[in-house]
Amino acid sequence: MSIKPINKDTCFLLFMAFSAFSCSGSDDPEIDTTPFKLEEISINNIKNQDSYTDLDPDLTIVLTFSDKVAANSLSANITLKDKEGKTQPLNINTDNNPVITITSGVQQFAGYELTINTGLKSNEGVSILTGKVYSLSTGMNLSDKFPRITDEELLTLVQKHTFRYFWDFAHPVSGMARERTTSTGTVTTGGTGFGVMALIVAAERGFVSRTEALSHIQKIVSFLDTKCTRYHGAYAHWINGDTGATIPFSADDNGGDLVETALLFQGLLTARNYFKEDTAAETKFRDDITRLWEAIEWSWYRKDSEDVLYWHWSSDKGWIKNLKIIGWNECLIVYILAASSPTYPIPEAVYHEGWAKNGNLANGGSFYGHKLPLGRDYGGPLFFSHYSFLGIDPRNLTDRYANYWEQNRNHSLINYKYCIENPKSYNGYSSDCWGLTASDGNTGYSAHSPSNDKGVIAPTAAISSIPYTPEESMKALHFFYYKMGDKLWADYGFVDAFNLSANWFDNQHIAIDQGPIVIMIENYRTQLLWNLLMSDTEIQAGLTKLGFSFNN
Repeated sequence: MSIKPINKDTCFLLFMAFSAFSCSGSDDPEIDTTPFKLEEISINNIKNQDSYTDLDPDLTIVLTFSDKVAANSLSANITLKDKEGKTQPLNINTDNNPVITITSGVQQFAGYELTINTGLKSNEGVSILTGKVYSLSTGMNLSDKFPRITDEELLTLVQKHTFRYFWDFAHPVSGMARERTTSTGTVTTGGTGFGVMALIVAAERGFVSRTEALSHIQKIVSFLDTKCTRYHGAYAHWINGDTGATIPFSADDNGGDLVETALLFQGLLTARNYFKEDTAAETKFRDDITRLWEAIEWSWYRKDSEDVLYWHWSSDKGWIKNLKIIGWNECLIVYILAASSPTYPIPEAVYHEGWAKNGNLANGGSFYGHKLPLGRDYGGPLFFSHYSFLGIDPRNLTDRYANYWEQNRNHSLINYKYCIENPKSYNGYSSDCWGLTASDGNTGYSAHSPSNDKGVIAPTAAISSIPYTPEESMKALHFFYYKMGDKLWADYGFVDAFNLSANWFDNQHIAIDQGPIVIMIENYRTQLLWNLLMSDTEIQAGLTKLGFSFNN
């Protein structure tokens, strides 16, 4: 095989081809082969993570690219989706391109995916080198929703707004408390007793005048006296606020409710001891309350003289409910008032054999390091430590079964520490966000407690425990108002409840939850309601009769 020599023309062509090939290489400054890529990501000032947790739901995402981004490729190739795949709206700012700032307001305690797709291009038309998916989960927006004020100012603000439920929203005919903010004509007996005590606080703090408070409560008393159906002196749970007729609470509960009646008269007897001036109006007021008080046949509710009190009786259903009032729960006040009655009192044995079950209401266990003298494990819902003690002072109150300050304080602390432990891992539970009691919930009304925990926190639970747990309750109050006020604070104070795991916030208020907030804050501040009811000589006689030791 022979090799032909290359002539000079062929040699020139080969030289030119080689030169062209060399000029097409990466050393040519006119041709950019640098890849287009994301150089840095920052979400809420946290940089370069594959996943981001506990983010403030007001997101600020800053993406820094290696080159300017083609603006028309942004919206289709940067997406934020929730766990169901729903795309979230984004506000994209390109003023500092190639630094892209994205803001988005998303749900708290939720999961999202931020995706940068490979369709994203630079201004030069170069596609991004690789796509990326970031996992995001949000916590709470912990910015203050209202300006900071002193704790004394905050307590007064909460009392004043919450009191308005019993003033602005009172039934116009009867003056009684409506059951809840969706109620129209239905008023509640026990909640009205709480409202009477809230009116006393309002008069003392100047939210309304003493004369206005007296006039309002007199309106309630006159309605109870002249319009309402009574069942051996006791009132029904629910009443028609226009007519006074009984509204059945359930199919077989259409008569007297002794517990609701006791909660009502806890308030009225407190008012009888507040309006003590020697004027015609206040004298009539006291006389009217006394007459209604003395007409309650507590002993009738023993059902044929049994050594226990029964909750219900009606004229057509009789004792069909057959529900004994036995402890430990919210009903201690029933036995104290029944023993204190000057006309239809119960003997001491009814308390010991009925309510106390001859000592079988005892617990004695320790939970989170706190001994619980009475009741079920973990103490049950917190209203057990509120309702009977709106007027009955638990400080230094003892009988053969318990020290009631220890009972109520430890019950509150157990509830508090359970929420910190949060064994069911509900969103939000903490030393700032706690309190399980009977309230609305995202699945309906329930008596929430450590043994019936559905993720529902009720502001009344922690706030009304403030005499027992002042530091812990004040932290919760700060959290509910400052951190969650945009969700919880309304015309009549805090809404009834919320569930952060379900992202559910109530839009209602309930009388029996609003009242204790006003009352127990005042007992913490001045002991006003405790001092008033405990100064009543009939109450003192009843407590002594049942074997209580107490301050007087």
